[in-house]
Amino acid sequence: MSNEVKVDEIDREILRQLQRNGRMSNVELARRVGLTPPPCLRRVKRLEDAGVITGYRARVDEELAGRGLEVIVSIEVSVSDLETLSGLESAIGAYDEVVEFRRVFGTPDYFLRVLVADYAAYERFQTDKIIGIPGVARVISQPTMKKIKVVD
Repeated sequence: MSNEVKVDEIDREILRQLQRNGRMSNVELARRVGLTPPPCLRRVKRLEDAGVITGYRARVDEELAGRGLEVIVSIEVSVSDLETLSGLESAIGAYDEVVEFRRVFGTPDYFLRVLVADYAAYERFQTDKIIGIPGVARVISQPTMKKIKVVD
């Protein structure tokens, strides 16, 4: 028997509503998706148990929290041995400034989304933390001008 959960249109609407406001009551969620509270709660529990819903969190205004500068960073590496790449990934992944970190196919090798207070903080981050990591060959930084669409 498969562990896959079948997600129907009602489940997708539950997910959309919870992505907008994970703190809404089950009664309000049920009203918005057109169910009564007991079956709505069962569906949410099934989605949680199946791993479709992986958790709940607060959305933070990063500017008010002192991390208003977002920089998209691409990194090219000069090595291909797994030990060096593993060390690079461990080092970068441990930095609090890095809120998203992806290895991608092609060039560049990695994309990071970095949040810092300002340009001086980003310069310190790049100079003190990224450039000296073994295997880093090139770092390209692109500060975000405007967020057009963000899906949490």
